[in-house]
Amino acid sequence: MLNQTAQQAHHCAHVVVLGNEKGGSGKSTTALHIAVALLKAGQRVATIDLDSRQKTFTHYIENRRAWATRPGIQLELWAERAGIQLELPTHYCVERAESSSIEANETTEVANFSAAVSAIERSYDFLVIDTPGSDTFLMRLAHSMADTLITPINDSFLDLDVLGALDPVNLAVTGESHHATLVREARRQRRMTDGRLTDWVVVRNRLSTLRSRNTRLVGEGLTELARRIGFRWVDGFAERLVYREFFPRGLTALDDLDKATLGTRPSKSHVAARGEVIALLNLLHLPLSVIGKRRAAARAKWRSVTDKPLQVHDVIG
Repeated sequence: MLNQTAQQAHHCAHVVVLGNEKGGSGKSTTALHIAVALLKAGQRVATIDLDSRQKTFTHYIENRRAWATRPGIQLELWAERAGIQLELPTHYCVERAESSSIEANETTEVANFSAAVSAIERSYDFLVIDTPGSDTFLMRLAHSMADTLITPINDSFLDLDVLGALDPVNLAVTGESHHATLVREARRQRRMTDGRLTDWVVVRNRLSTLRSRNTRLVGEGLTELARRIGFRWVDGFAERLVYREFFPRGLTALDDLDKATLGTRPSKSHVAARGEVIALLNLLHLPLSVIGKRRAAARAKWRSVTDKPLQVHDVIG
């Protein structure tokens, strides 16, 4: 069943998986920013939430849908927002099975996951999967399907612990940790399934805007771990309040942020957030379909002719 489900997703869609066994690392925020960026780039995007208990990714998308179509809005505000779109992916949430049998639960959940993948495989360019912050059967299955595996971590030794062990005296890397071992096995499963390699990217989130000794030492640890384990690491999102403020309305730093969409005037922090999101997306090197690029270019041309603010349609190179 694992091999069958993994193979299904590779008929068409490029699979992007967000995974980390430690919660609070920004998986869902990163996942939605990636999905929205791909949509703005003209790509056909589907998303799956495997964290059926927390459902943060699902709630984020539901908030986005509700804000885009909120009832009771004043007519003049609709006119103010004319031409502004909050792009939405096709979304699935795989619900947990709750029988008394672990084996039966896994069978049911894999069947539901497989059904979602089957609905996506031939119709979309990208599939973005958000996984729970714990070791589950579906989480491992998703990791084994990834074309691009993204592991967000907070910029601290506490989060680095999920990837590697450090010497307490000189902070040198002494070995890999539990999540790195899980990923190594998932990548091996992937190679056995179809011979493809997974691009594993560790993303440093909650970066301090001021460079510190901690930032330097964590970077040195990541560099050594990357050499040992076989991932690449990139800077992600800084510690900014705006990312938390986006959630209730389902917004991202890539949306056209004005008083109507944001509820307040955009600040320098919003501009800075957009810049770092674009930088991250370019570093991921996600493959865009040519047809999607043409769709994005046509949309940008139309918006320029109508003198409306351009969406960030080309944030991914």
